[in-house]
Amino acid sequence: MPQFDLDSADDRRKALRKMLLIREFENRVSERFADNEIPGFVHLSQGQEAVAVGACGALDDDDYVTSTHRAHGHSLAKGLESDRLMAELYGKEAGYCGGRGGSMHVADLDTGMLGAQPIVGASVPLGTGAALTAHLRDEDWMAIAFCGDGSTAAGQVHEAINLAATWGLPIVFVIENNQYSEGMVFDEQHNIEDLADMAASYGIPGEIVDGQDVEAVNDLVNDARDRALAGDGPTLIEAKTYRYRGHFEGDEEPYRSEEEVEEWKRERDPIENYRERLLAEGVIDEATFEELRESVVEEIDAAIQFARDADEPDPEDAYDDVFAEPVDDVERFHDRLRADGGGE
Repeated sequence: MPQFDLDSADDRRKALRKMLLIREFENRVSERFADNEIPGFVHLSQGQEAVAVGACGALDDDDYVTSTHRAHGHSLAKGLESDRLMAELYGKEAGYCGGRGGSMHVADLDTGMLGAQPIVGASVPLGTGAALTAHLRDEDWMAIAFCGDGSTAAGQVHEAINLAATWGLPIVFVIENNQYSEGMVFDEQHNIEDLADMAASYGIPGEIVDGQDVEAVNDLVNDARDRALAGDGPTLIEAKTYRYRGHFEGDEEPYRSEEEVEEWKRERDPIENYRERLLAEGVIDEATFEELRESVVEEIDAAIQFARDADEPDPEDAYDDVFAEPVDDVERFHDRLRADGGGE
């Protein structure tokens, strides 16, 4: 069963809440990172919530997702809990990867999140590998591989799409075209107007969708999932979207103007536009919207407190879960490892 049926009023409210949750999570991560509470590096996805929620809302619990370095939204949309995800960003033991992965490496196999990928374009061959597994085992599940517009210039992306198309694998490729790659205007990197046109090279459908419209994304991914599970192979979807923050926190964003960002927030915000649609159709009223908004604020408040209170990982566990089978040299070093991280 897909996560959302957006013909249902209740599920439409759930989709709105999920987008609000992602927005609140990202806003608070930005604040806590600026205050040096969150270590490492973070890449945020404000403005792109409709792609994550629309696409993941079309998936069954058994389906898999591979993501990029900008993975918080995909993780929450796939069903990861905000408190354990926040704890992972804080580097705490209660996080999904025991605090070892952080923002750019979060994964949870139980939820079908195969992992964030800091290597540009790595999500596509990994997702294709998952789909190949389903194909070889004759399983009734599929995969979605999210990638960004910048990654489509990477060779491994095309190699993986070619393999998936040739073998008819059950996968959907979702390109989140937020128009600036890392920090380059789209038409300075690409010689085509629409990345969906690439699909013709592999003989698979290439579709364009308004990435600010959660229902449009959900409808298209639903159809692509049905096609994949019917044995008709992959679909490539280009979701035209926009990120409000820079490529990374601290990015000075010389490649675009503040006026452009504010115009997108004012005219094309996926949450505000969906809110207005549901208000106009009587699915929610203002009081309902405030209840949803307040509930996600409370949830993220609790997630931050959970992360703050969680234990730090034990340094002696640093080599746990690195290898599937014991490695003698590592085991000998691990036995000598002192709590301060040194050796004898």
